[in-house]
Amino acid sequence: MNHLDIELQGIDKEGKIKTYKLNNFKGNNLIVYFYPQDDTPVCTQEANDFKEALNELEKYVTIIGVSSNNLEDHIEFHNKHNLNFILFSDTENKLKHAFEEHDKYTQNIHRATFILDQNGNIIKYWVKVDIDGHIAKISEYLKNIFN
Repeated sequence: MNHLDIELQGIDKEGKIKTYKLNNFKGNNLIVYFYPQDDTPVCTQEANDFKEALNELEKYVTIIGVSSNNLEDHIEFHNKHNLNFILFSDTENKLKHAFEEHDKYTQNIHRATFILDQNGNIIKYWVKVDIDGHIAKISEYLKNIFN
């Protein structure tokens, strides 16, 4: 199945439950980042890094975080850390598996970031992400291609 057509439950920037497809975002550039687990130290740091960089990144992209956590976990995570971006609940790993073809090195996305253009095409990705300096790399890439 095409990654754009997969329907998932998620929460919006305000923490309200919604149903999404990546197709809903056509016309917008996206960051879709996969992370293992809500509210663990590294995943929390990564989410906070995206939160803190949102004003800069939002000039170019909409940010969507994706994990296999359920909606209740996402809502708790969102509220506890005052997150300001969308979270998808991929409990059956449908979206993750649709993106795995791009993870040539591990065949299994654990922590990865994808940038999609306005048509939903993947234009850049990082797998086996080390969060230290990751946002700076994303920001530099976005500035280079969209400025």
